[in-house]
Amino acid sequence: MFTGIIEELGEIVRVTPTAGDSALVAVRGPLVTSDARHGDSIAVNGVCLTVVEVADGTFTADVMGETLRRSALGALRPGDPVNLERAAALGSRLGGHLVQGHVDGVGELISREPAEHWETVRFRLPTALSRYVVEKGSITIDGVSLTVAEVGADQFAVGLIPTTLKLTTLGAKGAGDPVNLEVDVLAKYVERLLGSRATDTHPVASSTGEVA
Repeated sequence: MFTGIIEELGEIVRVTPTAGDSALVAVRGPLVTSDARHGDSIAVNGVCLTVVEVADGTFTADVMGETLRRSALGALRPGDPVNLERAAALGSRLGGHLVQGHVDGVGELISREPAEHWETVRFRLPTALSRYVVEKGSITIDGVSLTVAEVGADQFAVGLIPTTLKLTTLGAKGAGDPVNLEVDVLAKYVERLLGSRATDTHPVASSTGEVA
């Protein structure tokens, strides 16, 4: 579990194809590797990866073909910057929102509108995800926890403050660039629960014989 508060701007060192369509990805991140061990979880652009090896400020992780296809990690090349966050520790402050590191889909940056103290950045998202995105709700973009400012049928906008622009990859992305999206998991649970209630048309008899 993560919080969407980026700890470090890392860099892809190498991407080595392995068996099938998977890959071994090496990422430089001196801060997140300072206490990392084999088996730890580190989010790379919002994708939860498991540490295989750590050496000299760099960690490697196995990335399955499914992950490469369903996220924007497959487009990364050596030298590309990436947002890094270690898994949240119990008792730590929850500065963003609950983030699983499970990407729901790939979006696309549409436009940037600079203002005096922030930028409004607009993204296109898969239509199937639009029902989970609400104004003032939370969304994760490349691992960054953000608040939705506007919502459309197949797009949404967020406001990025100078700190986010400077310390994450979102400050340098341009129109057409892909981004990993994770919607608020609470919205998916609510949908599942309400859907189950709507389709449950069979009354349940209580122990007293009354119909509940």
